[in-house]
Amino acid sequence: MQRILSIITNLFPVWVLLCCLAALFQPELFTWFDRPFIVWGLGIIMLGMGITLSLDDFKRVLTMPRSVGTGLLAQFLLMPACAWSIAHLLDLPVAYKVGLILVACCPGGTASNVVAYLARANVALSVLMTMCSTAVAIVLTPLLTSWLAGQYVPVNGWQLFASMVKIVLLPLVLGISLHHLFPKAVKVVLPVGPLVAVFVIALICASIIGANAEDVRESGLKLLGAVVLLHSAAFASGYGFARMLGYGPIICRTVSIEVGMQNSGLATVLARSHFANPLTAIPCAISAVIHSVIGSILAGYWRLRMPRKADPRRSDVDGAL
Repeated sequence: MQRILSIITNLFPVWVLLCCLAALFQPELFTWFDRPFIVWGLGIIMLGMGITLSLDDFKRVLTMPRSVGTGLLAQFLLMPACAWSIAHLLDLPVAYKVGLILVACCPGGTASNVVAYLARANVALSVLMTMCSTAVAIVLTPLLTSWLAGQYVPVNGWQLFASMVKIVLLPLVLGISLHHLFPKAVKVVLPVGPLVAVFVIALICASIIGANAEDVRESGLKLLGAVVLLHSAAFASGYGFARMLGYGPIICRTVSIEVGMQNSGLATVLARSHFANPLTAIPCAISAVIHSVIGSILAGYWRLRMPRKADPRRSDVDGAL
């Protein structure tokens, strides 16, 4: 049974893609999943992430600080820079510019851990990066979004921060508490947690696509191209950044995946909650499909290209040469 759940969960790009495509032509199948369901759904995902963590996980960060730091720096430096540049280069409408920047300023998503596993990257490091990027995003996401998107529309950084506390921090703290207080119950729930997250993310993205189906169809190619460019640049720059610092292919893959795969569900909820134009959420919803597809393709490619011999000039342990 657990193997079946794992297979279904690993096919998450397929489910997200199918739901979003269906939403373009049958919006009513998904538009019911709107406020407050979207916010509660994301809270459940964050709670699910929290119950997988323990205080020992935070201590593990101290065992590989340079690798985690490399991932965080790439996450919140390269990704937002790529989004800002692409939004200007393609001269997107303001709502799409803001949405693209918002999703780029969000932390890594839990789907990156699944892709890291499939790509035979460093899964433990991927989990640590996701955990740390989610923690620091409580401050950095509002700060970076206000700075980069504030030139286009008014951005209330404090309201964004308050939402990050409610949607991210509180469910995470609750999840970690449950992990320690009710370990037996958590052990029962853990196997279905990733599948629930995939299901909720698919509903969130499809509901946004469905509610704006006509606009998505009208601006499809240009907007799709912008999101594809963003995530392609993020995967490539994340890998190149880690390689430049002297890391070997395993850590480079891990950083690449973490930078390329954002918490698009969080971005979608923030867009719907804090920006008047509903079109702002569309790039965030499309992002969930695109990073899942690109990540899965890369995972398949890398899985077939396992390094046969370690490169003595490159490091796959914490620290670079």
